[in-house]
Amino acid sequence: MSATLIKDVKDIFKETFNTDPLLIFSPGRINIIGEHTDYNDGFVFPAAVNKGIAAAIQKSTTEVSTAYAVDMDSKIEFELDKLKPSKEGSWENYVFGVIAEIQNRNKTVGNFNIVFKGNIPGGAGMSSSAALENSVVFGLNELFNLGLSKEDMILISQKAEHNYVGVKCGIMDQYASMFGIKNNALHLDCRTIKSKPYEIDFKDHQLMLINTNVKHSLSDSAYNDRRSACESIAALLGIKALRDATEADLEIITEKVTPENYQKALYVIQENKRTEKAAKAIEDNDLETLGTLIYASHDGLQHQYKVSCDELDFLVDQAKTNKHVLGARMMGGGFGGCTINLIAKTEAKAFAEAASEAYKNKFDKACSVYFIELSEGTHVVK
Repeated sequence: MSATLIKDVKDIFKETFNTDPLLIFSPGRINIIGEHTDYNDGFVFPAAVNKGIAAAIQKSTTEVSTAYAVDMDSKIEFELDKLKPSKEGSWENYVFGVIAEIQNRNKTVGNFNIVFKGNIPGGAGMSSSAALENSVVFGLNELFNLGLSKEDMILISQKAEHNYVGVKCGIMDQYASMFGIKNNALHLDCRTIKSKPYEIDFKDHQLMLINTNVKHSLSDSAYNDRRSACESIAALLGIKALRDATEADLEIITEKVTPENYQKALYVIQENKRTEKAAKAIEDNDLETLGTLIYASHDGLQHQYKVSCDELDFLVDQAKTNKHVLGARMMGGGFGGCTINLIAKTEAKAFAEAASEAYKNKFDKACSVYFIELSEGTHVVK
């Protein structure tokens, strides 16, 4: 969590509204392994990180509410009984959506002012949207004593995204941002929405993200396509979701599905298993095995699920040539965003520079490197 970020929103709030705010920090997240398993009722392995959204919030003495997105230099006034989605892609939909979903639960929110600012890199697939939704619902819950549990809050955030933003996201992002534990990753069962925290001793290694700074336009249509392929195969197998399938089950229906869809389903079954093996590796302090599983995850995403892209594959190949990187893979929906790398601390800077230079030579554009730490979930900043 950045002290400067918190100070900035506090100062801006006091300047704008002339009163002391309640301060909330809500983190972004990474996912160590378990990609595209969430909407298959499977397991994922996210962790909250020390980059996120800082929000300053307080009751308003006027007849309207105000939200101020500092990074966008954009301010909006609204009436709580006249909420409706703004045009697609508007930041305020995250705020409006949360308020509307709270109201749908027959909870009363009074007028309020909120100022927020973040340091989650855009397009990195670190869930700045979930961090923003969580900061709003957490702040309102504190301010108006709504009595919502953290479970209630993440479901409100998820519904806001479905109904106001128009993204049918799973629950992982909101969950990791809300429930994060310092130095831990959460092995989350997306069916029961229960997780087991695993403290990770990275010893002389650390996590490093490299952002391709690309976003290929395929991503949304490909996501929907993969999702429906998985659902149709689950239906063929007569099960609720691919989480319940084994590789042997899949063998039985080879004739009934295309080879492409067979591979996609196989990837999901194997990736689910990898998250369980990763939990064991972390428990055993076995970073080498964890790294091998992370590489295998990328291989499946690239060749079976086919959601990677040249830029991501190039960065993972760079990692493979460096013996100090134990594992690397694309993270997130795919077709752009970041790779996550498990690397020796002493070699991280040199690898970051070498990979950045090679990337620039190959694609004639810069990538960005971030060092992150596993941090606490959404909380009030004293």
